[in-house]
Amino acid sequence: MTTGSAVSHEVPLAAALAAACSRHFASACEVIALAQVTGGASRQTISFDIRLAGGEQRKLILRRDPPRLEGAPALDRGLAASRATEYAVISAMYKAGVPAPEPYFLLRPDDGLGEGFVMRRMPGTAIARKLLRDAEYAPARPLIVAQLGEALARIHAVDPAELPALPTARATDHIVMLRRTLDRLGACSPVFELALSWLERRLPGDAPVRPLHGDFRTGNFLADGSGLTAVLDWEAPHLGDPFAELGWLCVKAWRFGQIDRPAGGFGSREQLWAAYEAAGGARVDPGRARFWEIFGTLRWGIICLTQADRHLSGGERSVELCTIGRRAAENEYDLVELLRAA
Repeated sequence: MTTGSAVSHEVPLAAALAAACSRHFASACEVIALAQVTGGASRQTISFDIRLAGGEQRKLILRRDPPRLEGAPALDRGLAASRATEYAVISAMYKAGVPAPEPYFLLRPDDGLGEGFVMRRMPGTAIARKLLRDAEYAPARPLIVAQLGEALARIHAVDPAELPALPTARATDHIVMLRRTLDRLGACSPVFELALSWLERRLPGDAPVRPLHGDFRTGNFLADGSGLTAVLDWEAPHLGDPFAELGWLCVKAWRFGQIDRPAGGFGSREQLWAAYEAAGGARVDPGRARFWEIFGTLRWGIICLTQADRHLSGGERSVELCTIGRRAAENEYDLVELLRAA
């Protein structure tokens, strides 16, 4: 996993991580590397290595909620899960054979690290620019669409009884949440309002709900030269229409410039659908998948506004959040194109 700059206040954090890992692995631990992972505006991800008393080394990831400014307003997280729920979902998915990182332990209050968990650090990068352009990943690019389709089929096949209690969100629920969020933000976007109305008039019939990742897209999985290595960022798991994830992966924003390859920038919709079906997923209705692609484009546009509001409201001071907020206009343009084609 690609890492960025060293974490500030490294010594106290390293000491707390060493103590937590010593408890879990029943061995004295020394933290020998610590860095903030680049990317990700919703959760804090920290890469670190430990050395156990016998000399064995492990490559780990700490995933936790970012610190909030004292007195800042509470944030509307929608379907976002707690770190404890995220950990339980990852554990169940890993046991079911989904390419998820191996989870090690959930943090305790006395660890002094906030709410979060520690998991195995997997090889590969999540940086779309590298995966879609660098020569190092050229052998993997033709493989990734099929691997993503298979991963989605495996996720959707997991028995909900094996998971913690998750919310159910159908198309009507999602549209209500988006409209509520847009109203709360006080944003004026005729395009977003038009898209909401279009979706409300074309609601698909209810499908059997299945476990969903909630944010399955380029940027939220790791790959190396051989292809997909792990699905990351299980922060919004819920039960819903599996076609929602097929549509979300094809949203233009997740192609990162490769606009002629709708499936995450790696291939066609048809390639994704065929791989999904071949791995045991439901037969794909193209019209239903397109509904969810339009919905996903609207969803991302409103998320962009929400990310900016997290900064502007004082919840989390971040230039990155402001930058994401400015991308709402891109989604307005994309929606106009999609609605015109529809």
